[in-house]
Amino acid sequence: MSTAPIGPAADACGDVTDEWVASVFARDCPSRATLEDVGSKWGILALLALRESDFRFNALRRRVEGVSEKMLSQTLQTLERDGLVLREVHTTIPPRVEYSLTGLGQQVADRLHGLTELLESSVARVTEARRAYDARRD
Repeated sequence: MSTAPIGPAADACGDVTDEWVASVFARDCPSRATLEDVGSKWGILALLALRESDFRFNALRRRVEGVSEKMLSQTLQTLERDGLVLREVHTTIPPRVEYSLTGLGQQVADRLHGLTELLESSVARVTEARRAYDARRD
């Protein structure tokens, strides 16, 4: 969530300007759309998996359990459009396609990794909080 001037880029109204301040709180700021893409369940999991290694499509689909072929394809296209994922076609027979992280994608995935480590180490606390919450609601 940068607040430093950047440019040229689309400002919160979608116009191109030399300098502006990016803010995910601005409705039309491009950073908000990217945050939505990255923050989706499948976006997070795809980025975390690609942080581990480059993957071919089916291997990535196996790594991210539960994602459909269609959803993974859409997610990868979105992340590629945002400049976070690189799709590389190898001209072999049969053709081989590999997905990897760009430099920006690696930075984002590293930050997501820190968040997931915190969440994974807090599972017991979250489970207890849910149990206490549900008990109050009954």
